[in-house]
Amino acid sequence: MRLGLRPLARLRRDLAAVRTGQRTHLPVDQPAEVAGLVREINALLDQNAANLTHARAHVANLAHGLKTPLATLGMAVADRHADPDGALARLVTDMDRRVRHHLRRARVAAVTGPSRTRVPLAPTVADLVTVLARLHADKAVAIETMIFSEITVACDGQDLDEMLGNLVENACQWCRRTVRISAAAEGGHVRITIADDGPGLIEDEAAAVLARGRRLDESLPGHGFGLPIAQELAELYGGRLALGRADLGGLAVQLTLPT
Repeated sequence: MRLGLRPLARLRRDLAAVRTGQRTHLPVDQPAEVAGLVREINALLDQNAANLTHARAHVANLAHGLKTPLATLGMAVADRHADPDGALARLVTDMDRRVRHHLRRARVAAVTGPSRTRVPLAPTVADLVTVLARLHADKAVAIETMIFSEITVACDGQDLDEMLGNLVENACQWCRRTVRISAAAEGGHVRITIADDGPGLIEDEAAAVLARGRRLDESLPGHGFGLPIAQELAELYGGRLALGRADLGGLAVQLTLPT
């Protein structure tokens, strides 16, 4: 019985490799008893890949169709006489942000398929730190990183940039001087912590800032979408976002993503 069931154990390992992105298809060299099953699974994978391609094409068409009307609206309300208080311009900006966000959601919704990729975390953070250090040069923000080079996360590189960019930019905006980025691998996930030495948040405020479009300090620039977008992207990848108190005294944001 052990000998007869051994092909199923190999098939389980191969399926796990497909799920984690190490393979795109199951090996076709199989015993006759499971060869038919493998062919059907591979056909299903091909069908899912074709559906994903069609979905991405529709998303691209939608993006192209909405881009020009929004740009036209933006130019129309740029005139102060047409929009004296800037309310219409803010609405156009909000619409553009929402369209881009939902287009990204449509693309990310397929990440559970065989197209999942692994992205090295350290280079992504290093590039982000370089950019944000320049943007906040007047504040002399010190951004510390503690990330091992072998750590990877299973998500699209652009989405990783979007999540980390929102979180680290938020930390740089609110910190007094120091931002600390660290990462630790735990089982099948990586926990990324972005901490700052700013004022931090109390429990009620932490829940409020995760509401879409909500900002506690309306005097600062921004639309209030950064944290909710990062949270939603993390959840689409099977991760999560949590807020807490940092050892530095300010806010600690923990972003958990699969490896």
